[in-house]
Amino acid sequence: MSAVSRGEPTFTLSRPHRADALRNFNALLAAGRESLAEAGPTAPLEDIAQRAGVAIGTLYRNFPTRQHLYQAIFAEEVEQLRAYATELSTLSAWDAFEAWSRRFIGYSATKHAIQGTLGRESKTFQAATRALQEAGEPLFSRAQETGVIRADAELEDVIRLVVSVATGAFRDDAQRERVLEMAFDGVRGTKAAVGGPSGCS
Repeated sequence: MSAVSRGEPTFTLSRPHRADALRNFNALLAAGRESLAEAGPTAPLEDIAQRAGVAIGTLYRNFPTRQHLYQAIFAEEVEQLRAYATELSTLSAWDAFEAWSRRFIGYSATKHAIQGTLGRESKTFQAATRALQEAGEPLFSRAQETGVIRADAELEDVIRLVVSVATGAFRDDAQRERVLEMAFDGVRGTKAAVGGPSGCS
């Protein structure tokens, strides 16, 4: 049984139950993510299978097409972002939202790498957008209600701002972090403590 439906891709990620099959599945996801980062969405599937330490037939049993593989990578990252939002509930309102936003930046890089393969109008992208809005909205609302995010901001505004800044061209990582902190300062409310990076990432 395929780990991903052969029909129209959806957001749901279903993992195999057998231990050996699950190891192969997870190895392929990790290898696919690494290949995306290094070679982009056209990385040969044979190279991904080799990196994962499995035969090409194992890759195709789990992911019949490149689209199914990238769909699964995408869905896993969204799952992790949703889980991370729950884990942050013990932090202060601002620190929780900033930490989640920083993790979102990494997810956005994966999304842009595979959007040409999946398509913005696919069910995967639409379902992922809804899932992330549901995950991030409570953190954003709590921060806004406590006055640490400006009252006229919307969640989409902030996400677009920090992602646009973080994915720009910079001289080095230090400059990127400095400009990103400026972006975060721009959305802080009057009750937010002004200072350096929170240290959450």
